[in-house]
Amino acid sequence: MKKDIDFSPVTGVDLVIAQSKLENSTGWDVYIINRNLIELTNVMITSKGYGEINGEEKKTAVLRHRIEKLDEQSFQRVEPIDESVFKLNNEYWVSYFIVDQVFDKKFIFVPDSITKENLQYIPELDMMGVRHA
Repeated sequence: MKKDIDFSPVTGVDLVIAQSKLENSTGWDVYIINRNLIELTNVMITSKGYGEINGEEKKTAVLRHRIEKLDEQSFQRVEPIDESVFKLNNEYWVSYFIVDQVFDKKFIFVPDSITKENLQYIPELDMMGVRHA
C-alpha cells in the first residue's frame, strides 16, 4: 500500500528551465540536476502544463520521461519547452531511487515565473535559467 511506503524528503535535486546556448536559438530546455554525492536510478519524470489564458482553460499533453541512471553531481536534459506555455503552470513530477529508497517530488513553475527577469546563472549547466529546488 502507498501509505506503507516511506517517502523521504527530496534534497539535492533541482529542475531548471534554461535558455539554449546554441547560437541563433531562442529555445528553452528543461534539465534535472543531481547535486547529491550518490547516483539516482530509475528516474521517472512526468510533465504537463495547465491553467487559464485569456479566460480559457488550457492543458498540454502529459509527457513521460525515464532516465535509467543520473550520476552524482551531474545533470541531464529532460525535454525542450516552448515559450507559449510559460503562461501556464508547468508541473514536473519526479520520482527516483537512491539505493532502495524511493523519493518523490512535484515541481511547479507557476505562470510567468519563467522570464528574463528571473534568469540566474546556473553553474552546473554553465547557462542562464530559472531554478526550482
